[in-house]
Amino acid sequence: MDVRVAGHQVETGGALQDHVGRRINAMADKYFARAIGANVTFGKGPHDNGFTCDIVAPVNQGIVLKASNRAGDAHVAFDGAADKIERQLRRYMARLRERGGGANGAARDEFVENASYTIFASPVIEEEEPVIEHPPIVAETRVDIPDASVSDAVMMMDLRNTNALLFRNSKTGAHNMVYKRDDGTIGWVEPRTA
Repeated sequence: MDVRVAGHQVETGGALQDHVGRRINAMADKYFARAIGANVTFGKGPHDNGFTCDIVAPVNQGIVLKASNRAGDAHVAFDGAADKIERQLRRYMARLRERGGGANGAARDEFVENASYTIFASPVIEEEEPVIEHPPIVAETRVDIPDASVSDAVMMMDLRNTNALLFRNSKTGAHNMVYKRDDGTIGWVEPRTA
């Protein structure tokens, strides 16, 4: 497995690179036999003398694992980010095992067909916050839009450690979006059909 270790204004010594390589390869051996690679980037904390560690690992079939952590030591920052990746992988493998139990996903399709929509009341706001007339637009990177079922899209969103995911629904062919709501649930946006 190709593990690339880089540092932004940080020296990545041999001991740190060996530690990163061993831990990433151990995770790949445990969870994915055909993992593609991983990019591990270390940087300096913005206001302190700490370190940041970002891990991006494309695994297979468009699944990308992402995690980041901040600590006073580079090894600790990496270990925290690697722990997050391992938790994501455990959840991913558990979902795959759960999905394998049904006959061709019949139970999942029945769940989607019988899904209901609930409109929650908006929270009461005592004092209105000032409205920013022109909020800044932050540039994001370009990403591929995966073909997936709704449950797979939720899993990909969790693995990518993002708050939202745009995907092409493999059942309908339309673009859908899943996102994390403030109350801890997952929202699903589906285009209205004419």
